[in-house]
Amino acid sequence: MTDLVSHDGHGRVRVHFSPAARDIRVPPGVTVFDAASWNGIAIDSTCGGHGTCRKCLVRIDDGTIPVSSLDVRAFGADQLREGWRLACRAHVTENLRVEVPPLVTRPKAATVGVGRQVILRPAIQKRYLELTEPTLSDQTPDLQRVLGAIDDLEPRVDLAVLRDLGRTLRVSDYRVTAVIVDEVLVAVEAGDTTGRCFGIAFDLGTTTVVANLLDVSTGTPVAVRSALNRQQPFGGDVITRISATMLDPAALDRLRALAHETLDELTREVCAAGEVAPDEIYEVALAGNATMVHIALGIDPEPLGVAPFIMSTRAFPELMAADLGVQVHPRARAVVFPSLGAYVGGDIVAGLLASGMDRDRRMRLFIDIGTNCEIVLGNADRLVATAAPAGPAFEGASIRCGMRAADGAIEVVRIRDGELELGVIGDAKPAGLCGSGLVDAVAALVGAGLIDATGRFVPVDDAARIAPTLAARFATWDGERVFVLHDDIVLSQRDVRALQFAKAAIATGWQLLLAELGVDVGDVQQVLLAGSFGSYLSPASAIRIGLVPKLPVLRVVSAGNVAGEGAKMALLSVRERAGATTLLEEVEYVELSDRSDFNDRFVDLLAFPP
Repeated sequence: MTDLVSHDGHGRVRVHFSPAARDIRVPPGVTVFDAASWNGIAIDSTCGGHGTCRKCLVRIDDGTIPVSSLDVRAFGADQLREGWRLACRAHVTENLRVEVPPLVTRPKAATVGVGRQVILRPAIQKRYLELTEPTLSDQTPDLQRVLGAIDDLEPRVDLAVLRDLGRTLRVSDYRVTAVIVDEVLVAVEAGDTTGRCFGIAFDLGTTTVVANLLDVSTGTPVAVRSALNRQQPFGGDVITRISATMLDPAALDRLRALAHETLDELTREVCAAGEVAPDEIYEVALAGNATMVHIALGIDPEPLGVAPFIMSTRAFPELMAADLGVQVHPRARAVVFPSLGAYVGGDIVAGLLASGMDRDRRMRLFIDIGTNCEIVLGNADRLVATAAPAGPAFEGASIRCGMRAADGAIEVVRIRDGELELGVIGDAKPAGLCGSGLVDAVAALVGAGLIDATGRFVPVDDAARIAPTLAARFATWDGERVFVLHDDIVLSQRDVRALQFAKAAIATGWQLLLAELGVDVGDVQQVLLAGSFGSYLSPASAIRIGLVPKLPVLRVVSAGNVAGEGAKMALLSVRERAGATTLLEEVEYVELSDRSDFNDRFVDLLAFPP
């Protein structure tokens, strides 16, 4: 760049972002991260630009950005000389050219999960009608003529239906299809369209969003797609996103728009894959945690983030698909799962519906592992639930070489015959460590005796005696002991500590629920690991570090995307939809922050089990 100046004469400086090829003008002093976020350019971040995750990597191609203390910890000397900086610490004071690494928009995600068979009874009904044409002796109004032919229902009518009704009846020679959703006549279509009836089930996750396109007349899955939630630059967990709305009144509208863009993008993708026209989709169902749902509907989430953690409502009024920003049939309805509490949301209700915990005589433990971990324990007699603050370690955030579960992420770590074996997503060159790889790595080193019960790497001499080949992988980086997994990808002592805190919080949660029900670990007959992370987590590793109860490994089951399965069930059966509402009364919520014994149990569970 040859035209660098301090500003453009109007108190602003220019930032050119590549490869987006966008020129942005901002006031001097703002960060590169904010400049990008304000203008819809996504820079990776899980902390929302607060300098804790060290994921917002950018390269200054032209211009000057001083090296911050956090940059020194995030990059090597060669990278700093090449212009790499943390965007959230790079303050713009002159014109810049900035290269933004591409954001991973398709992380590895579970798209199917454990579910029950349902009796097909969708809310969407299509009735083919062959009507008699009006005459001077039969001047029945058009709407009454249609409703009279549907003699077993008394549907309400959307005004918009009337606007096109007369034309539709006449161009089709009075052979039409009435479309009724939840006792509302939403459309009258020319001809017989009864064979084309679709809905979309969404799992709106904090990190990943999944869309399932279904033929609701047969219950057949048509297409499924997943994508990274576009809200990611605002932070990797619900607290950072709530904080964003508290710090900036305009952030809620931006977050809502990003949620809608994500849902609509997936809608277009599944429709294209399934060769379905958007106006053939008459209903959508959405399961998500309380914060994601509040934001998607434009409801202020601040009360969710501060004590006493109050939701605007547990169950939502009648909604339209348009309220979620998806461009389908203009009068399509939306079903949003109710929430049990501020941190046990509709995604957990959907998961419980799919897994049938309220119908099973067995004692089962349901764990949805993420930044916020939801836990449910019980059987058909009684169900109790809680939420545990696990932190961002399982998402690869706060981990020195952490990354999301995408191509290049180490997801499997094993030690066999004294040698280290790695499994990498996409069979690509290792680029970082994702959550399942972190759990595997720690479990493997604990099992090999290279991490002791307190979570410390054993001394060098002990490591050389216990595992001579692996001992050579220990090194010191920036004054911290690390275990080298591959080239410059390491497991640090701090990473082990982060995992210890996360697993102790989760273990404290399920232990307190066991105490609440008065049952022992041995009484638990099945553990369901839900969500995308739970789908790829090794049950043996989870048991080894104490993340889940010490049970026979076959009792620990990866349940997959049970929230998505529950959302599909709501589309296919109004009876199951009612069952989700019933769960609100059947599940008792236990608030951990009110428990005087939480801290003592948490400290006791920091250690790795023998």
